[in-house]
Amino acid sequence: MSMYQSIGTASAKVVDRVMEALVAGLELEFGRGAGEALAHRFLEAEETDFRWDARVEKRWIGAYESADDEDFELDRIAICGRLDGKWFCATMLVDGDGRAHGMMGCRQFRSLVRARDAMLHAH
Repeated sequence: MSMYQSIGTASAKVVDRVMEALVAGLELEFGRGAGEALAHRFLEAEETDFRWDARVEKRWIGAYESADDEDFELDRIAICGRLDGKWFCATMLVDGDGRAHGMMGCRQFRSLVRARDAMLHAH
């Protein structure tokens, strides 16, 4: 059994709120025009966190079985969202406090419908 939760209203007109906030913050710090270029470098370095923050829907897949003896448990969560103008579906490793610890895979789509479908069929 899996649980499915919509984080907010999602549509093709959804503003890319995570990217917008990142660019705005970087422009305040480094000046107009620098924000867009720097934002893509930040996205590369911290992709897991940005994708987690950009999710619009999520679905619990199950517990993550680690080969290492870790002191905490992680869940596998399928998400879909919009980041940098593209819809995506990703499988995330998330702790009990709702913090992302890793990403097992990510695919990009041209529409919310396809990203949501991939999320609903993730295993």
